[in-house]
Amino acid sequence: MISAKNFIEELHSHDIKFYTGVPDSLLKSICAYISDNSESDNNIIAANEGAAIAIAAGYNLATEKIPLVYMQNSGIGNAINPLLSLVDYDVYNIPILMLIGWRGEPGFKDEPQHVKQGEITLELLDTMKIKYEILPQDPALLKKCINNSVSYIKKTNRPFALVVKKNTFSKYSANRENKSNLMKREDVLEYIVSQLSKDDIIVSTTGKTSREIFEIREKFDNSHEQDFLTVGSMGHANQIALGIAIQKKDRNIYCIDGDGAMIMHTGSLGIIGDLSPENFKHILINNGAHDSVGGQKTIAQNIDMCSIAKDFNYKKTYKVKSKSELKNVFDEFKNSKGPVFLEIIVKKGARKELGRPNISPKENKKAFIKFLKNGTKS
Repeated sequence: MISAKNFIEELHSHDIKFYTGVPDSLLKSICAYISDNSESDNNIIAANEGAAIAIAAGYNLATEKIPLVYMQNSGIGNAINPLLSLVDYDVYNIPILMLIGWRGEPGFKDEPQHVKQGEITLELLDTMKIKYEILPQDPALLKKCINNSVSYIKKTNRPFALVVKKNTFSKYSANRENKSNLMKREDVLEYIVSQLSKDDIIVSTTGKTSREIFEIREKFDNSHEQDFLTVGSMGHANQIALGIAIQKKDRNIYCIDGDGAMIMHTGSLGIIGDLSPENFKHILINNGAHDSVGGQKTIAQNIDMCSIAKDFNYKKTYKVKSKSELKNVFDEFKNSKGPVFLEIIVKKGARKELGRPNISPKENKKAFIKFLKNGTKS
């Protein structure tokens, strides 16, 4: 395995000292090491992977140096447009080194949302004519790999990708302590679920939020048809909920969103506000972190998310930081005409023993569609 320290030092030897991207679970050691050892101006956690490519392009234009862009392979989709219409050889020909976590690598068990992306990761890079190398897991081969990639970039000015398999990097934990007295996300979700009626609809964001909702349902009644658990498509849960809300006007739709996901495609809130479905209830669980991939910081607790929702034409907004505040506003929130927005500030982290849904996405979809048709929980 490769240490994060050795990897970054090897980049430094080629004057690669600027990093941007969206955190990934396979890259959490690298992301943590960069966070602990870089100035904030030199490590920008982007809103989405496409934005990271653009930030990197701007850095190169300003400095003529090579930037590093990190992402999970699921984020390649967000990055395709600027990769092909901005940095490509036939457009501006801008050099970028990419570090891509290979979730769903063929031959290794992974979650359903990663399987297809894993199968076609290398094919996508080939289709975009982006040269790549699998980052070696043997530390003795690291120097040669980095030398080859940097030499190619300097010779051609084209992007080059290092594809990272599971267990390539040894563990590095960031210097973070979570002594917050804020609520736990799982406790908040349990309260919310307990307050909804049997015909209310939940669409929850990807990551630990959906995993916790699944376990809460197991605890309550072992019934899951009321919930659409979005296991992939980060940032799009609220648009899934919107698509349902405008067709099921007689049902309340609760979108339970995350701060990293919401920031990724913030403009979607404007579409919700413009259409103004009265049955749309939007809940943001804001822990200020990309919790599912290592807890890297987001900007969400440093900006006024309620003001953003107001400017996007949400009818009412609420913000709470304690269980008592949540209880005081939740009935009003439920009974208000939408779209309404409730931001709940929580602490980072989840139970170490938190499981994953034991039903497949297709099974979840089938039961959910039946629930939508029947109008109430069976």
